[in-house]
Amino acid sequence: MEQPLLSEKRSETEESERLRSYQYVGRTGSVIPTTSLAGAEVSIKEIRSATSFSGHYPPSIHAPFINSPEPLPNEEAILHQGPYTTDYGTYSNDFRRQLLDEVEIRELLIDHVGHRCCWGSRPARTWKIHAVEDCNVYVGTLETFLEERELVSETEPYHGGNIDGKDKGPELGLWDLDLRSQFPALYVPYKETRVKILRSETVEKCSGCAGRGDIACPTCNADQEPGFYKQNQMSRCPACYGRGLIAHRDGSDTICTNCDGKGKIPCATCGSRGLLQCKTCHGSGSLSTLKIAIIKWKTLSTRKVSVTSGAALVPDEIFHRAKGVQLCNTQASQCSPAFFADSFFLNQFSFDVIQDRPFIPPTAWVICERHMISVVPVTRVTMSRHRQFFSFYIVGLSREVYLKDYYPARFCWGLCPCLEWLKT
Repeated sequence: MEQPLLSEKRSETEESERLRSYQYVGRTGSVIPTTSLAGAEVSIKEIRSATSFSGHYPPSIHAPFINSPEPLPNEEAILHQGPYTTDYGTYSNDFRRQLLDEVEIRELLIDHVGHRCCWGSRPARTWKIHAVEDCNVYVGTLETFLEERELVSETEPYHGGNIDGKDKGPELGLWDLDLRSQFPALYVPYKETRVKILRSETVEKCSGCAGRGDIACPTCNADQEPGFYKQNQMSRCPACYGRGLIAHRDGSDTICTNCDGKGKIPCATCGSRGLLQCKTCHGSGSLSTLKIAIIKWKTLSTRKVSVTSGAALVPDEIFHRAKGVQLCNTQASQCSPAFFADSFFLNQFSFDVIQDRPFIPPTAWVICERHMISVVPVTRVTMSRHRQFFSFYIVGLSREVYLKDYYPARFCWGLCPCLEWLKT
């Protein structure tokens, strides 16, 4: 485990030991000591207390996490150092190659074929293994864990009572809220909470009804000026057309039952009151406005994959979920590119991952970042029979088999997806 860079003087022996370990920093599984990683160690308790500060996070939060984080569940730490060779040159970061014999290769393919409907195992058992090629893949990730706060206003009808206003004290600022009790685990994908801003409640006159609680009926007072209305306005009866009588074919008349012979009926909307209750304030005439803080914790991820031509046909998603070996795992308030003393390619790859850092909204603060580079073992196997060939890939330490399209013993004529759908 690397130690934080200290400001006090060291003896010549200690200094030479430090430089000697730095020269081989790319060969270890510890944190990469770059200039941006200087500072005191930050505990989880300090991170959880970050939200109790206004404005920028306290300086201790911006300091890096010097201790090397634990490998992710789908990663394996480097256990032994030794050089290996790929298309990019010789690297000293330890990586134990997948040494697969013919029996293991055939067993993996037979197991994969056995889970496919209408696929025969004969090619996997009998075809000749024509070539076995190592085409390892490098996966780089940058996870940015941030907290975003925004302010919204919510209104509701005010029916009287005490309010939590500025008369009880100054209003708390958005970044003055103490959210330590709700702070989530680091790098949680997403969490949202809503908090009421203390002493931010105000009561105002309803703009929809000008504080009256009622509005003019739009049916019988449509031609009136705003704020004025007339009561007891009647409309012509649609049944008798205002006569009050219903004419029959025999020449007789009867009293209209719809208007009781009056020829007019009250307004169907307001009952000829001329007013309707305001739907905004529910007739109270006042609205209570309250400020609500919406706090979001989320992790933004940037991922890159560097593949050789031999593994170019495999989708990136396969490599992202595959189990590999971590070459670098650093965590800081803002990660910088990793440094490998013996690999320009890995240095450039790390730089490219960091350069693609996601956009940070202006309403958010970055709490910490985590940068990882892993190597995923990939073996491309080509099998042949006479002049027929097909290839498949063995990916990751868990040895997942990926077969893109062609397999010579498929008897479903393209119906397998339909059969799989019927099973569900």
